[in-house]
Amino acid sequence: MSASSWFSLSTWSRLRQWLALLLLAGGSGQLLKYLELPAGQFIGPMLVAITFGVAGAHIRLHKEAFRLSQGCIGLLAAHSMTLAVLTAMSESWHLMLVATVLTVGLSTLVGLALVRFGGIHPSTAAWGTSPGAASAMVSMADDFGADARVVATMQYVRVVCVVLIGALVSHLLEAPANGSDLHATAVAQHGFNLFDLGLTLATAVVGVVLGMRIPAGALLVPLLLGGSLQLSGLLHITLPAWLLAIAYGAIGCYVGLRFDRPTVLYVWKRLPAMILGAVSLIALCAASAWVMARLLGQDFLSVYLATSPGGLDTMAIIAVDTHSDVGLVLAMQTLRLLAVIFTGAFFARLVIRFSAPIKPQDRQDSPMTKHS
Repeated sequence: MSASSWFSLSTWSRLRQWLALLLLAGGSGQLLKYLELPAGQFIGPMLVAITFGVAGAHIRLHKEAFRLSQGCIGLLAAHSMTLAVLTAMSESWHLMLVATVLTVGLSTLVGLALVRFGGIHPSTAAWGTSPGAASAMVSMADDFGADARVVATMQYVRVVCVVLIGALVSHLLEAPANGSDLHATAVAQHGFNLFDLGLTLATAVVGVVLGMRIPAGALLVPLLLGGSLQLSGLLHITLPAWLLAIAYGAIGCYVGLRFDRPTVLYVWKRLPAMILGAVSLIALCAASAWVMARLLGQDFLSVYLATSPGGLDTMAIIAVDTHSDVGLVLAMQTLRLLAVIFTGAFFARLVIRFSAPIKPQDRQDSPMTKHS
């Protein structure tokens, strides 16, 4: 076997690709956890899966496995939802609303900058920079005439940047990276048994099924359902460490495998602008988080994760893993998710309206001409 074919996974059988992915993803996740990197069991598999996708692997994680993993993360977050947390959230709803509007506004400015200086089509830039609800934005972008391939790439490039920078910030702030261990302790206090585990998994499955037609419903519905049952005393949420590791790894692999070689080559010329736009949006949100933290009297890390323009599931993982204020993070991320879904079309039109006319040569090179 030649060196080129060895590094090209397209020549490997599906079984061989799956075995290599499971071995390397699991090993990297455990290694990063051992090194106490926040969300290491998610970041390790994601980076391995990105490498596999770019190297030509043709395997994909089933959508239902991804949804069930989101359901487990939703229940893990629900474990932190108490009456005290809900009361604190209700007292600061006005500041959370301001933060949501600010984040959406900043994403619009970044979208305009990508149009003017990055050579990206206005509609594609608008949907690609929408902060959160990546899968929903891709679907809506296609309906509104944007290139869904570029939008998907922009969304997931930002997710990767958000996760890596979030983990770095957590590490620099010396946040603990043993959220799953803390949860295991809580489980032990309730008393682990197969009945509680079975009821927890059943709640996750029911929540995922009920949330199939809702954006991010695979995480939100189990979160609401599990939180309600826990507050009522009908459910002791039981999620063993091995189950959480599988859920983290599945979400990481699902995101990472979307970065296949054709997609990366397709947007290669504009990839630096996409990364710069994502980092700029993260930096602007971090600046607003610093101000919000002082106004709310909260720690910076919790507010940073709450305002960070990443996915709801990934931010929930980091928040739980670093012992941040999970209630605040979930509340603000959910509020922004709904805001983005309901106002996405309006802000897309706004970006298009205020964008400079595209030059003829740019229009010929634009993916929109190929997509239409």
